[in-house]
Amino acid sequence: MCLTVFGLSFALWGCAGERAPESTFVLLDGSKITSKQLQGKVSLVNFWATSCTTCVAEMPELMATHNKFKDRGFETLAVAMSYDPPSYVVNFAQSRQLPFKVAIDNTGAVAREWGDIKLTPTTFVVNKQGVIVKRFVGTPDFVELHQLIDKLLAET
Repeated sequence: MCLTVFGLSFALWGCAGERAPESTFVLLDGSKITSKQLQGKVSLVNFWATSCTTCVAEMPELMATHNKFKDRGFETLAVAMSYDPPSYVVNFAQSRQLPFKVAIDNTGAVAREWGDIKLTPTTFVVNKQGVIVKRFVGTPDFVELHQLIDKLLAET
């Protein structure tokens, strides 16, 4: 099972064993990072929007997750949806002092590459080999998420 929605599991695109798509993320400072550059780390890729109340509500938990694991080779990447005004995203990231990388998907290409993401938040967990191991739509179960990250970080 790879997708959890309101406690129910479904098999959809992005299931365990599928490689993360080759994507280029444009960060708020204009720099770029690719999926390939994330290999060797356990990564959390979160598609979100400032207009999404669930996304905003889960940000403190995402920040805590990032801070808990960042020193062990864990990377968090928050990808703002194409309909989110860049100025809103910049203001949100700065005012809340987000401790992780934030990208703006202004063309929608990244969301399409990751399975034509329409619902936010959608969160992927990717292992060190660049393989998607979990996909959440809606707020993840953070206890389960932390256990999974811990297990993946322990793998060689």
